[in-house]
Amino acid sequence: MKIPVIKDLVENQTLEALVAAEEAIIEEQMPEIEVKGEDDGEQLTHVMAAIWILNHMQDHSTDFKTALREYTKKVRVSIS
Repeated sequence: MKIPVIKDLVENQTLEALVAAEEAIIEEQMPEIEVKGEDDGEQLTHVMAAIWILNHMQDHSTDFKTALREYTKKVRVSIS
C-alpha cells in the first residue's frame, strides 16, 4: 500500500471511476483509469483504499489526512 498512489486517486478520480476500476480489476480486466501498483493485488488495494477514504470524507465532512488516518487505523486493527 503506497499512500502517494492512494492520494493521487482520491484527488484525481471520481467515486464512480474508482468503483468501475475496482470491478475491472476483480474481473481481471484492465481498468479505464491508471492505477499504479506492482500487481493486481496492490492496484486493488489502492483503489479500495481510495474508495473508502472518499466515502469517509463525504460522510464525515473531513479532509484527506483525517480520513487516511482513520483508514490506516482500520488496517492496523485488521492485521493485528
